[in-house]
Amino acid sequence: MSRRWRKTISREKLPDLLVPGLDVVFVGTAAGRPAAVGAYYAHPGNRFWPTLHEVGLTPRLYQPHEFPDLVRLGIGFTDMAKLASGMDHEIDPAQFDIPRFEAAMERCAPRAIAFTSKKAASVFLRAPTGRLALGRQGRLYRRSEIFVLASPSGAATRYWTVAPWRDLAAFLGRVPPDEG
Repeated sequence: MSRRWRKTISREKLPDLLVPGLDVVFVGTAAGRPAAVGAYYAHPGNRFWPTLHEVGLTPRLYQPHEFPDLVRLGIGFTDMAKLASGMDHEIDPAQFDIPRFEAAMERCAPRAIAFTSKKAASVFLRAPTGRLALGRQGRLYRRSEIFVLASPSGAATRYWTVAPWRDLAAFLGRVPPDEG
């Protein structure tokens, strides 16, 4: 597969994976510490990859290093703070590049924008995290539906629920493996 992504700024922790016409773009706060391996959601305790398969967003369980292959499934990736890394509470909101993010979303025009972090969603939506409900937000960015998902991070176990992930898959018309 020809790689359609690249690091646009040499200091970016992880490259965006964004092309026009995606079904969904997953948006995190910033690259986690495992970003040194060059993949999204790469920490062994992260639920991201198993959840994608469980809810039917992918036909099989992918590994983090396979993230570039998901563009063929209509799935893209980015972070709000491209030059930062660490856990959500370690990222200063001043490091978020909202104009860059908005320009990227306008270029790729996904059907859905799915925040995997309430912090990233709160900065973009200009709402306190405590006032953000998980799930479909009932508002659009351009023509893209906005979803706030439960963080798949192993550090967020106490707040985990798969329900908003299932809602996203249903919105996209994807069927879990056991229902197909």
